[in-house]
Amino acid sequence: MQVEGEVSNLRKQNSGHVYFTLKDAGAQITCALFAGQTSQLKGMDFRDGAHVRLSGQLTVYETRGVYQIIVRRVEPVGVGALQARFEELKKRLHAEGLFAQERKRALPRFPRRIGVITSPTGAAIRDFLHVLHRRQRGIEVLIYPARVQGRGAAAELAEGIRFFSDEATALGASVDLLVLTRGGGSLEDLWEFNEEALARAIAASPIPIVSAVGHEIDFTICDLVADLRAPTPSAAAEIISTDSTEILDRLAQLKSRLSTPVTTRLQSLRAFLESLPRTALFLEPRRVLRDHLLTLDHMNEALTTCTESTLRDLRLELSSHIHSLEKRNPDRILTQFRHSLETSSSKIQRAAKTRLEQHAANLQRLHGLLNALSPAASLERGYTITLAPDGTILRSAKDAANQQTLTTRFHDGEVASENPRLP
Repeated sequence: MQVEGEVSNLRKQNSGHVYFTLKDAGAQITCALFAGQTSQLKGMDFRDGAHVRLSGQLTVYETRGVYQIIVRRVEPVGVGALQARFEELKKRLHAEGLFAQERKRALPRFPRRIGVITSPTGAAIRDFLHVLHRRQRGIEVLIYPARVQGRGAAAELAEGIRFFSDEATALGASVDLLVLTRGGGSLEDLWEFNEEALARAIAASPIPIVSAVGHEIDFTICDLVADLRAPTPSAAAEIISTDSTEILDRLAQLKSRLSTPVTTRLQSLRAFLESLPRTALFLEPRRVLRDHLLTLDHMNEALTTCTESTLRDLRLELSSHIHSLEKRNPDRILTQFRHSLETSSSKIQRAAKTRLEQHAANLQRLHGLLNALSPAASLERGYTITLAPDGTILRSAKDAANQQTLTTRFHDGEVASENPRLP
């Protein structure tokens, strides 16, 4: 017989035998390829999601009472439909940035309440709770029951995320972390975790989400969108919890570090208290009080002496300042300036008068000299001045030209005359 379909739930045994399921949109059947026939798989991309054509014999597996195909020949046909849908959605969501590392949120260090969205009867929740409570007691777990396989399961899982994310619900605001989990299975068993609606619900959740779907080799779209991917439900419990033993050991270390200085301080205070009865205050209180009174008297005397000395110094300094201010009294300074100004004014007036008298006498002397040397004075004494026609003074007989008209000036007038021609 010959049949065509998509490979899923592929299992390779140590014996060399290969077991898998062949399925299409409406049915599936178990197949076995024994070790003697596996050499034909070399160079073939034979994996979950591969689309192949098989030739073999239909038999009944009596132990389980199911039909199976003993495969004789395997031929690749192409990539399976589910695998193609997976790759297409993965590529599209990656382009939108839903897988980006920068949008991943850190998980709370010590969550108090965890919401788990899964099947309440599956092995995944039992493994998860067993590991979680073994490592850290006291974490409250709220389970939202949802199908994890079959058509419509993705919608129930997305509704669980919205339930915990809705602050209007009684539990919405108090859950620190969400876990989306189920056990392993074939590609078609896990397909609901590859639906786009569930992926977008995870991306829109305000609460950090851990995806723990299938076994370590299984990978879904939810794993890529979630804030953290755990390989198994048990691994998810280990990741989100802290080992109680580690916490107790750490607390014991902190207690030891705190108790040492506290114990030392208490011992010091205890020794101090025990020593008090042996001090002089308890043995001879009157003597101690007397010593304190003497000390107080000495301090009082020293304070009085210091105060008086300080006051005396301040009085001397004040007196010095008063004397200095009196010297700088404005009225006194103005009087001194006024007297100095009057004295200077008198000196200036006397000096100016003497200077004026000296200048007047000198002027009178110069006036006499000027009069004595003046041409008018010479004319009055009987001298005359002979002038050429152009008004120049003739100082020698040689200067007078023949037939030249001359003018002779007397003190009381002028006389014109003509110089005869000389032979």
